[in-house]
Amino acid sequence: MPTELETRDPKLETDLKEVAQDIVRRAMKSGASAAECVVREGDEFSTLVRLGQVETLKESGSRSIGVRVFFGQRAASTYSSDFSPEGLDRMLRSALELAKITSEDPFGGIPDASQLGQLTGDLDLYHEDVYSLPGADRIDYARRAEKAALDFDPRIKNSEGGSFDAATGRKILANSHGFIGEYKRSYCSVAAVPIAQSENGAMQRDYWYSVARTLKKLDPPEKVGKIAAERTLRRLGARKVKTAQVPVVFDPMVSTSILEHIFEGINGDSVYRGASFLAGKLGEKIAGDNVTVIDDGTMPGGFGTSPFDGEGIPTRRTLVIENGVLKSYLLNTYTAKKLGLQTTANASRGLAGTPGIGPGNYFLQPGPKSPKELIGEIKEGLYVTEFLGHGANLVTGDYSRGASGLWISGGELAYPVEEITVAGNLKDMFFHVSEIANDLEFRGSVACPTIRIDGLTVGGE
Repeated sequence: MPTELETRDPKLETDLKEVAQDIVRRAMKSGASAAECVVREGDEFSTLVRLGQVETLKESGSRSIGVRVFFGQRAASTYSSDFSPEGLDRMLRSALELAKITSEDPFGGIPDASQLGQLTGDLDLYHEDVYSLPGADRIDYARRAEKAALDFDPRIKNSEGGSFDAATGRKILANSHGFIGEYKRSYCSVAAVPIAQSENGAMQRDYWYSVARTLKKLDPPEKVGKIAAERTLRRLGARKVKTAQVPVVFDPMVSTSILEHIFEGINGDSVYRGASFLAGKLGEKIAGDNVTVIDDGTMPGGFGTSPFDGEGIPTRRTLVIENGVLKSYLLNTYTAKKLGLQTTANASRGLAGTPGIGPGNYFLQPGPKSPKELIGEIKEGLYVTEFLGHGANLVTGDYSRGASGLWISGGELAYPVEEITVAGNLKDMFFHVSEIANDLEFRGSVACPTIRIDGLTVGGE
């Protein structure tokens, strides 16, 4: 049976750019003062194997189109997955009619023509090999990851499964200033989620995964399963601890959440609404000298890399925090106008609606020490491996989250702990990042090494 990819009309493949440009041309002919069109298409495969048996197997292809039109300061957008002439007519007509009755917004519009453009050269975003494996081999990837976890130790009695995912996507953007750009991305991942049981019957789960743009860079499934097993086993026998104020070390899997709170605080949307504790703080010291945060949408192969942002502006490298000083917010055209600043090319968008703000490759600059050295300096403290729920108030900075992890005693990871809370205030926390390790690794568009934060309260018994 031919796959979705094989049955696609090759003529439409090349014509999608023409379709996007045609929609923009027709919008302008109908009296719009500006217009832009986005086309997305992609293919996804995912499988979950549980206890050796295939539990889910999904393969899908999708193609969709969206248009945004302006009549002066009024704007509207619509989208569709119907590429028939009638479907495209209907989509465009709806947007044009809606735009005439929406309220005016003086900050709306597409970027000036002078701002538009895209990075050239190979950004290493797309590899055909993510779809090169036959179906049976993809399932085998998932099965091998799970088997490696189950075989690792007799205490691993069960599993929530092993999985393998692959996806490719293509995005096209055209606007009425003559901009037309496109890029393709690929992605694959393998994961395992084992469940361990102690002698008294108490159960724990944890996970591990590997993700890459190409199969060549994906960790072997056996390695993923083994690490997932080790992470799960170290949680057995978890206990509560007494409430104390101790140094807290954040594993990279959770330290990214601290960085995400900074992102929410410097996101132009929350800044202009006054809903961020970092509003009005440009040029001020908001963190310790060792804290430097960068957003870079230009890194080859990065999970947050693209040649242009959601509005057709070339992506760039932005210094967000330098040695603790807030240097820049992250902005799209709209929020930049609201704040009287320039866009940082961080517009992100779906098919319809106004663009939002998203990270490029957004990371905390690593420090010199290994995580082991960092933990070795702590007499008593907490190593957090998992957070539960959300507990950060962006307006006040108040921070409180349920957590589990490992207790540090005498510079060693001593025993697992659970049912605890970690509390503080974001305004203070960034000043109290006392150590940053050297283990920066991107598993997505946001990455953070192991970090140590002092002055937090660990709530237990």
